[in-house]
Amino acid sequence: MADRSFLDWPFLDDHHRDLADRLEAWCAANITDAHPHDTDAECRRLVRALGDGGWLRYCVPASHGGVHETIDVRSLSLIRETLARHSGLADFAFAMQGLGSGTITLFGTDEQRARYLPAVAQGNRIAAFALTEPASGSDVASMTTTARRHGNGWIVNGAKTYISNGGIADHYILFARTGEAPGAKGISAFIVPADTPGLAVTERIEVIAPHPLATLAFTDMTLPADALLGEAGRGFAQAMATLDIFRTTVGAAALGFARRALDEATARVRARRLGDGTLADSPVTQSTLAEMVLDIDTAALLIYRAGWLRDVRAARNTREAALAKLHATDGAQRVVDRAVQLFGGLGVTVGVPVEALYREVRALRIYEGASEVQRIVIARQHLAGA
Repeated sequence: MADRSFLDWPFLDDHHRDLADRLEAWCAANITDAHPHDTDAECRRLVRALGDGGWLRYCVPASHGGVHETIDVRSLSLIRETLARHSGLADFAFAMQGLGSGTITLFGTDEQRARYLPAVAQGNRIAAFALTEPASGSDVASMTTTARRHGNGWIVNGAKTYISNGGIADHYILFARTGEAPGAKGISAFIVPADTPGLAVTERIEVIAPHPLATLAFTDMTLPADALLGEAGRGFAQAMATLDIFRTTVGAAALGFARRALDEATARVRARRLGDGTLADSPVTQSTLAEMVLDIDTAALLIYRAGWLRDVRAARNTREAALAKLHATDGAQRVVDRAVQLFGGLGVTVGVPVEALYREVRALRIYEGASEVQRIVIARQHLAGA
């Protein structure tokens, strides 16, 4: 069992501790380590199960079927940490329901929220967030997908790639250039049902940790006026506001992977014989374990501080979220790598949990703002306040 002493920290409330207990019991009964043969089908099953379990209600506000009046980052973080410790795909399924509906929660009209959010919370609608393009990842301002006004609506042309839930989503939050101003100020957000004519899944992308991922193409795709999310030209700010909420939770998922790796490594070194004792008796092993514990505890402190600032202080936490995401994902990579090393050859054997964790954790240093981008964000925030 992973360390749970962090639940007593002052960043968390009693309802968070209750959430952690209930979710842990649910995961034990509903989540397995089995590697699915059909990732799409398993992802759909997990979304339905998470909806039936009531966990997706944490992704939307209470006004539309959620648990809290506003999205509670600490709850999202606890859920992602716990799910990731049990299953990377379960964490993915949960996270995308939040990310693919967060912009609607923040900027949608009452009609848009009513149409999409309850179905997301129930697990009846799979959500996706389409921002990345073949030639623009972290440099969002250079996107080339366009949406031009046509009568009362819009015509969209372009492509998006590495879109999570691509190919299985029921709707996409699409960001496209609408031209109100140069660069980031000329981007808008749209809600695009997956069956919209002119939208095509042109490639399914296979990555080291299997997830539904795809390239999308838009060819003279027509959208009605009410597909626009918020104000035209405000899409970049809307995307960043959405990511500000969920970036902290990426760190929480990494923390879950790291905790699982530490648990697996601890059990391994206590059982593995070495001379007259066990691998755990070695000072070298103990030093390695100490570094793993240090990375985990510092990550947890940064994650739940960032969530607390947003939830309790209602403060913008761009700097703190970047610190949490950067340290937790880089630290989790170190923890998992050390766990593999402690397992020796067994650690790179397919089917062993630390081998799967090694593949799962790598992408977290890239998506929702690569580590290099987080360093820029942190430095700029620091310099602005100097």
